[in-house]
Amino acid sequence: MSAWEAFFLGVVEGLTEYLPISSTGHLTLLSHALGLDLEHDPFLKSFVIAIQLGAILAVLLLYRKRFLRDLEAWKRILAAFLPTALVGFLLYRLIKEVILGKDWIVVLALFLVGLLLLYADRALANRARYRDLNELPLREAALVGVFQSLAAVIPGTSRSGITILGGLFVGLDRKAAAEMSFLLAVPTMLAATGYDLLKSVQAFPQGGYGLLALGLLTAFLTASLTVRLMLRLVERLGFAPFAYYRMALALVYALVFMR
Repeated sequence: MSAWEAFFLGVVEGLTEYLPISSTGHLTLLSHALGLDLEHDPFLKSFVIAIQLGAILAVLLLYRKRFLRDLEAWKRILAAFLPTALVGFLLYRLIKEVILGKDWIVVLALFLVGLLLLYADRALANRARYRDLNELPLREAALVGVFQSLAAVIPGTSRSGITILGGLFVGLDRKAAAEMSFLLAVPTMLAATGYDLLKSVQAFPQGGYGLLALGLLTAFLTASLTVRLMLRLVERLGFAPFAYYRMALALVYALVFMR
């Protein structure tokens, strides 16, 4: 992997991590389009996981007051985090060694979750019962975590997308569902990236840490802009544009790259 490829992958991570369109799916498809062997390269697999730390820093900065002061929000974040942590820990080897890197899985997940997100945006969002994360009962928060655990197993699902889908399903409005996906990303991705780096540090080649630093920086800068943009788009347009984009991307990739 060259420095330009690391830079480009970092930008794509920052642009897609908090949009409900699957950062892992985009990184998988982009890696294949660039000729990078994500399916078999241990360092590249760790790279696409670890650069999520840059996106985490963007949310920590934007929501720093809530993270420091809002105990009620933390209760719900932790309740949602536990199911994902359990699934990710138990299935880590399966995800890393068998599932990650399979572009046909990504294409299928992009399309199907796009359909579900479109349905939820039209049928559920207008019947929302909760306008803020702190209004959500802990049981429903844990259920959102069950939704999120699907993203840990199936690349292309989109952690953000499936979490938003879960939030709409339990009664959050569009903005609250998006913000819950942002906040829940912090413990989820810290655990995932930290655990993967501990397990995979020996796979880093010479110069690997420099490439990782470049990817982290570009992911941080682009994610800082994307989070603010997404909230404005969601309030004005809902999630339908993201759902259509997911389905269109899946079809285009299947027709162009998987023939």
